[in-house]
Amino acid sequence: MRIIGIANQKGGCGKTTTAINLSACLAINNRRVLLIDMDPQAHATLGLNVSPRYSIYNALSKLSDKRVELPDTIVAVSKNLHLVPSSIVLSTLEQELSGEIGRESCLLDTLNEFTLDYDYILIDCPPNLGILTINAIRASTELIIPTEASRFSLEGIDQLVEIINLIQDRLDHKTDYRILVASFDSRLAHSFDMLKKIKDKFSDNMFNTIIHVNVKLKEAQNQGIHILNYNKYSRGAKDYFSLSREIITQETMVEGLITLPTQERFQERIQLKARGEIQSRIKERIQEERREAVEERMPQTPDVTFSLTEPQAREVFLAGDFNQWRVNEESKMELREDGRWVKKMRLEPGSYRYRFVVDGQWRNDPQNQRRQTNPFGSMDSLLEVKEVRDDSQES
Repeated sequence: MRIIGIANQKGGCGKTTTAINLSACLAINNRRVLLIDMDPQAHATLGLNVSPRYSIYNALSKLSDKRVELPDTIVAVSKNLHLVPSSIVLSTLEQELSGEIGRESCLLDTLNEFTLDYDYILIDCPPNLGILTINAIRASTELIIPTEASRFSLEGIDQLVEIINLIQDRLDHKTDYRILVASFDSRLAHSFDMLKKIKDKFSDNMFNTIIHVNVKLKEAQNQGIHILNYNKYSRGAKDYFSLSREIITQETMVEGLITLPTQERFQERIQLKARGEIQSRIKERIQEERREAVEERMPQTPDVTFSLTEPQAREVFLAGDFNQWRVNEESKMELREDGRWVKKMRLEPGSYRYRFVVDGQWRNDPQNQRRQTNPFGSMDSLLEVKEVRDDSQES
């Protein structure tokens, strides 16, 4: 599971827009996503048109007369996407925590109780470098820094990086950060000049994806919905979908993710309080599912060989419906002496969409002319697996 903070102390840089729409795009890629609104202004909560009974404050505060567990605050937004809302009362938490020992780890301690319930936890931080933002960075393993292509934004990145380094030195917590250029106006020469300066200074810590200025993103927020439910063919939707795919290509296999519905998982978490017992149950579940797959499904399914001729590539992965579009060691293809990258899989009969990831770039199968438009206007290769008994199929 990956915990990703989205932070920038400068307002208007696309922080909340990124939090909302990246969460939605990860969710549509079959990832279970929890978005935590840590901003007392509650812009992510408002941007998803949620009127909560409880907020993150009720889960973090020790003084609230309506204190609840974090699962009790969660609101379902859409399939695979859940929200922990915020409210203005969260602003009082900074004062409340000022005298507490370990105040920087309040959010982390709360998250540790159910970290296996989601593939991604995204945290929308407030536009400052106070204790709430420090809590979010302390709880995160990664940080996205949305920034405009402007001089002031460039200086703001330096300040935030200093805080990240300070947290690493004082709390012994390393957070990897990457910069996302957002609200990029390609009509202005100044935008390209500033983009070059950002690349020159942070070339090793930047996303390839750039989020362009798009009025549909603002219109979606005004309607209280994410961009996929407003206009999934817009430039903004395609940019954030590309960003989600770029993040997915960085995934590594995390053993222990379970596939029960969220409420069921919460009930199990409550019943199994000891974390070691939870992990033991998860391993037993995984082993049981694997045994069932071997005993019941695999004997009935054909072998399918995927291949791609790309002798100059450093690494190639196979991602599709059959592995939830995951890019990890299990989906890595093998390079043969003839320059072909090959991956053999056993698939049940049915239709599958898939693509290759060549050195981080998504590509269709050039040998397969059967293609299908995905929800974002681009194409996926399409494979039809028929039931066979003796012969293998090749893509």
